Amino acid sequence: MRIIVLGGTGFLGRHAAERLRALPGAQVLAAGRSPRADLPLDLARADAGRLASALREAAPHAVVNCAGAVGGSAVGLTGVNALGPAVLCAALAEGAPEARLVHLGSAAEYGPGDRARTETDPAAPLGLYGAAKLAGTLAVTGSGLDAAVLRVFNPVGPGAPAASLPGRLARLLRDAPPDGRVRVGDLSAHRDFVDARDVADAVALAVTAPGPLPPVLNIGSGTARPVRAVAEGLIAAAGFRGRLDEDGDGSPRSAAVPWQEADVSLARKALGWNPRRPLAESLTDLWAETLGLPGERVR
Repeated sequence: MRIIVLGGTGFLGRHAAERLRALPGAQVLAAGRSPRADLPLDLARADAGRLASALREAAPHAVVNCAGAVGGSAVGLTGVNALGPAVLCAALAEGAPEARLVHLGSAAEYGPGDRARTETDPAAPLGLYGAAKLAGTLAVTGSGLDAAVLRVFNPVGPGAPAASLPGRLARLLRDAPPDGRVRVGDLSAHRDFVDARDVADAVALAVTAPGPLPPVLNIGSGTARPVRAVAEGLIAAAGFRGRLDEDGDGSPRSAAVPWQEADVSLARKALGWNPRRPLAESLTDLWAETLGLPGERVR
């Protein structure tokens, strides 16, 4: 089975590619902008015709799109999150129409809510990121391809990037004196944290599932937890004895969406998937990997 993983050297893409390589007989190519990628490809700047030719030559059985951006300019956010999936769908329709497409969406597509979100709930994103991710989802679900969107809630685990709260806080704790002070924003919001390796398990199940899949599947832990629990878990893993202050700059997006939780019953039914890794394990493994990263300071 030939599988192309777009964004295969990023946070979620790396875990997805590793899990897919464990499938019997799988040939996995990681595509992306990184020099480590097997296939050099910038989805934000890809031409549909040239991408279709590349897909025709590669003849993949499945394509997994983990490429995305959570920050940066409006051009960058919309290019990779909205235009990229649309270009990919057009290229697949021309170059590999029989391949299954598994696309990673985001819980930011839902916007605020006060109960567990199901896939039939209306999407009402608040900011550009969520709107761009929703546009990408609509491009995939409206493409007519054999495609499914895994709407991922808040991924955490080894390799979490500095753009995420867990990744940023892990780096701040690493760089702080053991009895020093670390400043973050308000940690009172509740989020549904899911291990990146559980996301990778869902990707593998979606790639190999027989027959058509529901167009959108929530991938989360099914439990809303205070963001402060992530900070406390990382502090425990780090053995940090200093002070954590919540008087720093916070995320406007987090402030606007104080509570979020996934209903994952459809993923259980359609994929036989369940989140398996507890948050404590995700944070311990994130901390262990952070210790091995270059020592640049995060401000």
